[in-house]
Amino acid sequence: MEEQFIFFWGNESPFSNWHKATFIVNSYEYNCSEQYMMHHKALLFDDVEIAEKVMQTKSPSKQKALGRQILSFNADVWEKNCKQIVYDGCKAKFTQNENLLKHLLKTKGRTLVEASPVDAIWGIGLTENDPRAKLRHTWRGKNWLGEVLTQLREDLIKEGYDRN
Repeated sequence: MEEQFIFFWGNESPFSNWHKATFIVNSYEYNCSEQYMMHHKALLFDDVEIAEKVMQTKSPSKQKALGRQILSFNADVWEKNCKQIVYDGCKAKFTQNENLLKHLLKTKGRTLVEASPVDAIWGIGLTENDPRAKLRHTWRGKNWLGEVLTQLREDLIKEGYDRN
């Protein structure tokens, strides 16, 4: 059977890390999963100042920019930890927001794909309308966000979230 994709990109999509959705983890209130990601990125590298600044801004683009200012950043350490950080943030986002959870569960049986033409790590480096987006082997990016969300959905189904 041919793999079926659900493409998303932009903060209007519930699957975007920039989509506004409040959730709480360890007494921190996050306004989107991008904020969670950048906060935990800063904490991973013991940059408390950047972590605090990330929590003070509500703008996902500013949160991302702050994440790029982490002084002790190490790409190898980040690569080993980033998917789990994003998974944990997305799990909190989707399990604490019933409407978003319904959107995620409705994608069952399909692969989520961030069709971002500007992100070749978390996205595929292509727009949804690019013919290369329809075939995994022609993607220009890794689709890490899509992978994380697809795995999260499968895990939530195994945990019984689809029976609510």
